[in-house]
Amino acid sequence: MTILIAGASPDGSNIGSHLARHYALNHPVLTVSRTRAAAKHGITHFECDISDTTALQALASQLKALGHPLNGIINTVGLLHGQEVRPEKALSQLKLPQMNAVFLANAFGPILLIQAMLPLLHKGVPTFIASLSARVGSISDNQLGGWYSYRAAKAAQNQLFKTLAIELQRSHPQVTCLQLHPGTVDTALSKPFQSSVATAKLFTPEFSAKALAQVIA
Repeated sequence: MTILIAGASPDGSNIGSHLARHYALNHPVLTVSRTRAAAKHGITHFECDISDTTALQALASQLKALGHPLNGIINTVGLLHGQEVRPEKALSQLKLPQMNAVFLANAFGPILLIQAMLPLLHKGVPTFIASLSARVGSISDNQLGGWYSYRAAKAAQNQLFKTLAIELQRSHPQVTCLQLHPGTVDTALSKPFQSSVATAKLFTPEFSAKALAQVIA
């Protein structure tokens, strides 16, 4: 069983990295990120930006040449804050370049990844597609407001993957399509926003990865 995981950091600190190590105990694992990394622990790494369709097609060709169909695809790529990006607390803080960056990472990139990798999924056995969403992407659960772009981008991802799941019922009936909420995890993504999170509700990446793998199974 070969698993492809996008968004696994080379330094091993995020959810994707811990998922990779979890699956690598029993299966070949391929990881993808924008940063180059050496293969280790039975994990083969590929450098690719999933928001770049040309790079995705090149990666798909490279993986196809290996001759090993995929049994699972997991997207853990996400963007909440960065050098030029901060969650907006008010409408007046919205800026189009930042909104584009958040949507590209959280909605468009993940579905483009699946578009490129879907032909590589094993068709003869049950397989899965999973992507990390977020509870704040829920429209009905939005009671606090704020975080305009991130909330909207995760909601968009939810809709894209729901639509994908309906299509796959017809074209790939053995594929299970999952949107996963990892909880609040102690990673760089959540670091600036952890002060209001109860200790019991702040999960380690290792704990979250194991819990997500149980849901996928």
